[in-house]
Amino acid sequence: QVQVVESGGGLVQPGGSLRLSCAASANPRNIITMAWYRQVPGKQRELVAIDTNSGRTNYGESVKGRFTISRDNAKNTVYLQMDSLKPEDTAVYYCSIRLVIPPVDVWGQGTQVTVSS
Repeated sequence: QVQVVESGGGLVQPGGSLRLSCAASANPRNIITMAWYRQVPGKQRELVAIDTNSGRTNYGESVKGRFTISRDNAKNTVYLQMDSLKPEDTAVYYCSIRLVIPPVDVWGQGTQVTVSS
């Protein structure tokens, strides 16, 4: 069974940086996309960043220019470098991968990021 495990969350001051990691147990050839989402209580989960197996990336409007997604295929890991963090970035961050076979999305358990002074 494919598993996705996030790490790297925590408490950081406004303006600070944090890097999240997401390790997937799937065969990299079976992964279409690797992505980060976030969610705050009472709101819908929103896309933060996505990386396709063709190397294309896309970002949510609120994080463009501050966050960077990258993938290490050798380690089957995707990273989210978060810079210039703001209190409104506070959320639970989830990693999600889309598989070829079976055609499903697999989600991690989430990691809390809190931006506060």
